[in-house]
Amino acid sequence: MAMNGLIIFITWTDPRLNSPMYFFLGHLSFLDVCFITTTIPQMLIHLVVKNHIVSFVSCLTQMYLVFCVGVAECILLAFMAYDRYVAICHPLSYAQIMSRQVCVKLVSTAWLFGLINGIFLEYMSFRNPFCRDNHIDNFFCEAPIVIALSCGDTRFSLRMIFVDAILVLLSPMVLIVISYARILASILGRASSSGQGKTFSTCASHLTVVLLLYTSAMFSYMNPRSTHGPDKDKPFSLLYTIITPMCNPIIYSFRNKEMLGAMVRALGRISLAQDESV
Repeated sequence: MAMNGLIIFITWTDPRLNSPMYFFLGHLSFLDVCFITTTIPQMLIHLVVKNHIVSFVSCLTQMYLVFCVGVAECILLAFMAYDRYVAICHPLSYAQIMSRQVCVKLVSTAWLFGLINGIFLEYMSFRNPFCRDNHIDNFFCEAPIVIALSCGDTRFSLRMIFVDAILVLLSPMVLIVISYARILASILGRASSSGQGKTFSTCASHLTVVLLLYTSAMFSYMNPRSTHGPDKDKPFSLLYTIITPMCNPIIYSFRNKEMLGAMVRALGRISLAQDESV
């Protein structure tokens, strides 16, 4: 949480990080903060308090926020892959193609699609009445588990969520794969081994985050209903809602010298300000 907050602060205040990559990274960290604050507080309350009751409105709100933030992050990661493709394969046109206005439009698109898609997924999850056991064997309200508690035929809702997952997960994944395939072709065509190593290092952080988020989300929302179960769903739910957002700042900061330098400068300014106030 603190690391994500620090990344947001330095990407928005440090003039040396005034590039599209860090602009996207700041918004990714903000989405990670939203993920963590949506799931962890309630989980901690349930660990401390014996009463584990969650109101219908709380469950509804939590699911919408998880849907919204998750969809926006999937799309944002695809835009970040495209940004790396333009930076590596078209360096001379990079500033013109990835202008500030274009970056704002891309981030706004990710947020808007997340907000709208969240409404659709929320409707699909709660369209049927609930008349079964209202026990949710998970640390947060997740669509497949909530739908399983509803009455009537749930196949239509599960099918629509599966189709939506194909759109939200596989479509950005196609853009990511195409971007990195072209990046790889461009890297292998270069003679300098040092340039290849630097480029690989820059892209490795983003690929690590993509693999963590997409694999866990695909297992949760694109698996057949028969394979779902508390013991199977919990680890993957934990991975994409808590572990991945907590690992993202570590993955990006420790593999990026510019980010590490900006963090050191930011912490130095904070320490100096505290000393002056004393």
